[in-house]
Amino acid sequence: MRTVRTPRTAIAAALLAGAALLGLIAPGTAAAASPTPAPAASDGEPPAPTEAGTSFRAATAVRPGQRATARASTGDYLYWQFPADAGDRATVRAAVTLPESSARGAGSTWRIDVYDGLRRRQACRHGSDSRTLAADARTVTLTCHLRTVRGWAEPWSNDPLPGAYYVRLTAVRLAAADVGLPFDAALDVSADAVGAAADVDGSLAQPLVQGSSATVEPEDGWSSGWWSTRWLWTAGGAVLAALAGVWGHSLTRGGGRPAGVPGRP
Repeated sequence: MRTVRTPRTAIAAALLAGAALLGLIAPGTAAAASPTPAPAASDGEPPAPTEAGTSFRAATAVRPGQRATARASTGDYLYWQFPADAGDRATVRAAVTLPESSARGAGSTWRIDVYDGLRRRQACRHGSDSRTLAADARTVTLTCHLRTVRGWAEPWSNDPLPGAYYVRLTAVRLAAADVGLPFDAALDVSADAVGAAADVDGSLAQPLVQGSSATVEPEDGWSSGWWSTRWLWTAGGAVLAALAGVWGHSLTRGGGRPAGVPGRP
């Protein structure tokens, strides 16, 4: 005896498959969309750096979540580096504390610049990456919210790519009489993962990391780039399309044999 698939049976199968598919997709998507927590301090984690480099190649390595500090003289260039992987949206904050205002003759302007592994300057989405400190003030804070790091980009574009990122802090306008005064600097870097919204159909063979004395990488290593939640959505769409086809076919055939029509012997 032949079993006839009815529309109700097809709908039930589609609902069950859709529920199972959402059970696979939803947890991964929610986890990817949540911000990456700052790494907790542990006995095995290296202490936060207390000095900064003076060039790209000598940039001091700092991990997201650490607070790096340094003491230098006005007129110096300070360099740090941190890792940013595909899907990360990094924020850089730098604070400068100068001596008492009585020791300074005029105001000054401070700036932070962020460069990727190819040493291309990356524009800030928003924030104050350049600010002027009045002569009677002591502290100024600079902030740069970077664009989302992409796993792959066209050669002609300036999109941020996975690898090491370099932060340079310096005074871009300083009175000659104030050159050489001591100051304290602090740097905070955070990185939030934006999840599947940043996935692309491509990846770099290797992260953009220049040779230096202290290169850092993410705690869980660089992402391989071949896997993303786009695979789940693609497979899920194919399954749902197949179920919809089965359902449509069952509707066009009807729910069974019309009344009064004898079956086959």
